[in-house]
Amino acid sequence: MSSGRAPTLDVHITGDDLRRALRHDVEVGLAAEAKWLSPVWFYDARGSQLFDDITRLPEYYLTRAERRLLESHAKEIAQRSGADTLIELGAGTCDKTRVLLDAFEAQGTLRRYVPLDVSEATLAAAACDLAGEYPDLLVHAVVGDFHRHIDRMPGGGRRLVAFLGSTIGNLDLLERSRFLFDLDCTMGSDDSLLMGTDVVKDVDRLLSAYDDAAGVTAEFNRNVLQVINRELDADFEPDRFTHVVRWDAENAHMEMGLRSSVDQVVAVRALDLEVAFAAGETLRTEISAKFTREQVARELFDAGFVVDATWEDHEGFLLTLASPYC
Repeated sequence: MSSGRAPTLDVHITGDDLRRALRHDVEVGLAAEAKWLSPVWFYDARGSQLFDDITRLPEYYLTRAERRLLESHAKEIAQRSGADTLIELGAGTCDKTRVLLDAFEAQGTLRRYVPLDVSEATLAAAACDLAGEYPDLLVHAVVGDFHRHIDRMPGGGRRLVAFLGSTIGNLDLLERSRFLFDLDCTMGSDDSLLMGTDVVKDVDRLLSAYDDAAGVTAEFNRNVLQVINRELDADFEPDRFTHVVRWDAENAHMEMGLRSSVDQVVAVRALDLEVAFAAGETLRTEISAKFTREQVARELFDAGFVVDATWEDHEGFLLTLASPYC
């Protein structure tokens, strides 16, 4: 096999940028009346491994359901989009992307793959692997934050933007609206969007997906405290925090957090900050919105998209193909 063309790597966010963002989020989030942390900071090396373990748990249906949909409908997605460029936001290791790449390769239309992610090391390794596996494919990786660097996605050709994994569910309604509007502003009339969203379902099913019997999700959740300890010289004691999840029916999202089991004060020395937690107080670490087909279509339309096709898995996960309507 040919070794392929060397991938291109555009870097718009550095390690220093990420450290500044972490400092800002921790300072603002821990000072808030209802304390919070961004789920972005789950994913150090250990957190990424723990999340990979989560995706293989019987309770966590999201990853396997989305993969089944991609495997069943990738050919149709390739045909409907007619894309010669596949852009993936939050690409990570680009694992599930291979299902789409294989379908596009079989169709003979794809010329370029553009993965975007914040981790330069992960993205560079994945780009090199893909360049070897798909020797005729131009791999143009972009190190950036999809909130801030959507406008840095390379133009030209007919593009399919993939935003998978129900990552959009980690944003609240206002954040989703702003993100989708910004995305629409960067897309042409021939471009398409492929988005994965989790579907509203039985509450017990949702709760078990975020609080598995083996405790892997709880360990993943508490790991964010270890990240802050390491990066900001804090003294969180993870064993003093309990993993908690709840269904917020009003906002239609799962909420994951860490509840302090005792009255305690945590020092974040790099920020010269002391944070008091009362026993029973919860630090929110993630939301995960759940959708109906109608809601997805409405939010997309409000941002400038029209739905072209939808596919739903029997475990309640939705893929939506949409395009800008003006």
